[in-house]
Amino acid sequence: MPSKLVWDFLPAPPKEAVEALTRSLFKEVLPWHRTIASLLLQRGITSFEEARAFFNPSLADLHDPFLMKDMDKAVERILLAISSEQPILIYGDYDVDGTCSVAVLYLFLSAIYPNVFTYVPDRYREGYGVSSQGIDFADDNQIPLIITLDCGIKSHERVAYARERGIDMIITDHHTPSETLPQALAVLNPKRADCSYPYKELCGCGIGFKLVQALCKTLDFSPETAYKYLDLVALATCADIVPLTGENRILVHTGLQLINQQPTEVMQLLLASSKRPVEVRDLVFVAAPRINAAGRMEHAEKAVRFLIGHDLDKATELEYLNTQRKTTDEQITEQALCMILSQGEEEAPATVVFSQNWHKGVIGIVASRLIETYYRPTIVFTQSGDVLAASARSVKGFNLYEALCECKDELIQFGGHTAAAGMTLRPENYEHFKQKFQEVVERTLPQELRSPKLTLSGELPLGDITYTFYRCLQRFAPFGPKNMTPVFYAHEVLAKEVRVVGADKSHLRMILTDPKSNHDFVSVGFGLAPQKELIESGQPLTIAYQLTENSWQGRTSLELIIKGVKRMTSD
Repeated sequence: MPSKLVWDFLPAPPKEAVEALTRSLFKEVLPWHRTIASLLLQRGITSFEEARAFFNPSLADLHDPFLMKDMDKAVERILLAISSEQPILIYGDYDVDGTCSVAVLYLFLSAIYPNVFTYVPDRYREGYGVSSQGIDFADDNQIPLIITLDCGIKSHERVAYARERGIDMIITDHHTPSETLPQALAVLNPKRADCSYPYKELCGCGIGFKLVQALCKTLDFSPETAYKYLDLVALATCADIVPLTGENRILVHTGLQLINQQPTEVMQLLLASSKRPVEVRDLVFVAAPRINAAGRMEHAEKAVRFLIGHDLDKATELEYLNTQRKTTDEQITEQALCMILSQGEEEAPATVVFSQNWHKGVIGIVASRLIETYYRPTIVFTQSGDVLAASARSVKGFNLYEALCECKDELIQFGGHTAAAGMTLRPENYEHFKQKFQEVVERTLPQELRSPKLTLSGELPLGDITYTFYRCLQRFAPFGPKNMTPVFYAHEVLAKEVRVVGADKSHLRMILTDPKSNHDFVSVGFGLAPQKELIESGQPLTIAYQLTENSWQGRTSLELIIKGVKRMTSD
């Protein structure tokens, strides 16, 4: 059965620290001022100066790109290629981060030099990362320089293969390196042990952007030359689910401004169904799936061509492919859920399922969907030629990669990180691998990680909510990993006018009241219909909620998004 949602209360910052920061931020202290100070302290912000920088993300605070190890070598080799009229191949991964990376570097280089080509591997024929086919393409076309984006950090053999053919490689990647690096001409990755670049969490496109910045600086171009690509950098950063802290937050903040104030035709087409202002969620749930659909269902080169503005008429095709993707992953998810039930594995420590007919391009999405029902590490296999291929997803806090290391003898190959992985194995090893993986998870997954958590930032009585507070709260945006939209809780809340809404009748719409202040808020609880009896019982409730703004018929009001409801409790 689906796991019960656990309320996880973030530790309250020390009262002395809250009081000190509150006094430094506000002249006249109101109750909600302490809430703002607490939220800042939870993010490691302890002073007025740090708060001012946080609330005003500035491109001036970006780090010098030449602080990144090997940046000077990369720039020197690219400029040598340009001065010598050598062709350059830009090689990227097939997801949103990779395709946006290719687009950014191509748009910049092709504007100053005509001999630039792009290459994205075929998900099904070449697989992830640098492929021998890609190197052969460069060799066949006499291209002596390959720049990888969002891939290559573990492509030791492929780099050696390129060197044998007289091809130089510049690796730019954000994934965790092995102990030894590929013997490329330059390796740009803030996570390499000998790199002192101050910010380690850039996505692949973020590192590509730093390369563009470095080229601009060397060529004495205006900084704005690089900044005009920040819409694509923002899209990639949000889609790749990297922390929205430090430089990432600055890049996304500025990229969103660009999208909202001066959108390119590409962004207008990608976000056609979004309402302004465009937010992080629009990039993640509207734009990103349309780009990803190309690589999942056919070939990511279509996405690259669209992103660089060469085939804008492909917007309709990308949407069609995304619709296909939705239908396919929904069908496979339903089949997988039925399989779990038919095999009596509802209580298994991990989900491992296989069908030879499942579409390889969506099994990662299916793994994530299965976790929504059965909250546990999940692996979805399908047939890929003579072997089985899988995508895996983990639950928060559990290191999936380490679990797979204990099963490596059963696998042909695997790779990934804490939260996600991919692998292949021989069909005859499937059942033994499944048993071994479930045994490893049963032994190593702590009990406290076996239920989904709702992280609560702190208490905020409904009577303390004002529009001024909401406007201040919005300055914490853009929200994302490590800077999530705050979820508050409030006690002694009463509900009235509770009604079921939604096409599937699974949601609730209601009025919630704070009896002490008589503050009323229209509230929506997605998926809370099963708790209707409790909510309309007349009992005092403890609610977990987020604040949002709703506009209707020219009127704007604050509303609550209810994330959870309990009978009245104390802290």
